Amino acid sequence: MAQHLTIGQVAERSGVPHTALRFYEDRGLIAAERTSGNQRRYSRTILRRIAFIRSAQRVGLSLEEISEALSTLPSDHAPTKADWTRLSKKWHGELDARIDALERLRDSLTGCIGCGCLSLRSCSLFNHDDRLARVGPGAAKLKPTAEGGL
Repeated sequence: MAQHLTIGQVAERSGVPHTALRFYEDRGLIAAERTSGNQRRYSRTILRRIAFIRSAQRVGLSLEEISEALSTLPSDHAPTKADWTRLSKKWHGELDARIDALERLRDSLTGCIGCGCLSLRSCSLFNHDDRLARVGPGAAKLKPTAEGGL
């Protein structure tokens, strides 16, 4: 079995388009060796690293968070189960906060979703005259509050 894979083989095996692989490489998330003809060749261990990246993305982590996590791992081998356990413990609280925010959002939208009107008179997310601009950028009503409400 070949020790190195082409970008096409990695794309096929990982299910990640070659454009995304190049993007990951540009961001420093993965690395490839180059042949004398300047073609990318990836170690087989890259498949686990890509699975790690995709799993972390799937739970909502940013590429910056993933990059920071991967920088704590040796680059000469694939992340192990112990590596994932260590890193996932670090993210546990943040993921719980995101889940809580999503549940509160879901519960706040039930009335709108139920009737389908998206009425601005009864919508708990409506921001009349942009009064929330003073709070800062983004969807302020969707950010967790100390009281746990939206």
